Amino acid sequence: MKEKIKIFLDTDLLEKYLLGSTTTEESLRVERYIAMYPEVREAYNELQENLEIFAKMHALKTPQGLKEQILFRIRQEKRSRSKFYRFAVAASIAALIFAGATYFFYNQNKSLQEENLIVNSKIQDLENDMKIQLEDIRNQYIVLNNPNTRRFTVNGNKKAQELKAVAYVNPVKKLSYINVSNLPQLPEDKCFQMWAEVNGEMVNLGIIKQFDDKEKLLALPYADNAVSYITIEPQGGNETPTVQNIVANIKF
Repeated sequence: MKEKIKIFLDTDLLEKYLLGSTTTEESLRVERYIAMYPEVREAYNELQENLEIFAKMHALKTPQGLKEQILFRIRQEKRSRSKFYRFAVAASIAALIFAGATYFFYNQNKSLQEENLIVNSKIQDLENDMKIQLEDIRNQYIVLNNPNTRRFTVNGNKKAQELKAVAYVNPVKKLSYINVSNLPQLPEDKCFQMWAEVNGEMVNLGIIKQFDDKEKLLALPYADNAVSYITIEPQGGNETPTVQNIVANIKF
């Protein structure tokens, strides 16, 4: 019986159940194990508490003033449409006299509709960004709490001895992240840049900055036997890595 419980806990069904991504059959199995086995129930409660803490730490705030901007835009639209309808009625009585005014307000309404499309597009982009960030937070939670995750300590070479980082790799979920906890000081015209070798090609992962949040994780492309590098490049970054300026190798 103990072996059966251990096998169940080694799966990610509890995590999937908490995140609402289990099938109906998987959900029934999880609920049955939680009800029957105290060890599973205890693990479930612990995961639930960890997820709540993690979610609170990384809660996303709505951009300041977004609600007011949307309400202001709606009020503008209502006022403009009201004006348009009043002038349309007047134009129907004296079409020749008010033809110019009708045409003017038609253009105004068309312009307002175009602006509304832009506002709606920006709101949609914001929603998509929030979905991506929530998915990233979910993946970070899995990587940090899954027993299959492997941890690699990364140290800089002689060119950057103070560089300290930790890489987290989960071959089951095919996820990998890195936490750069310390970066040495560089001249103002230099910066650190990260790269990953994917399918034989070097992929630019962007410039690394000294984060105020020491727990911040950066996503890495996952691949079997992957290799990532940190180099010193000119300020603003480079299109290709400067091989002689490699300061750290990260092999999974």
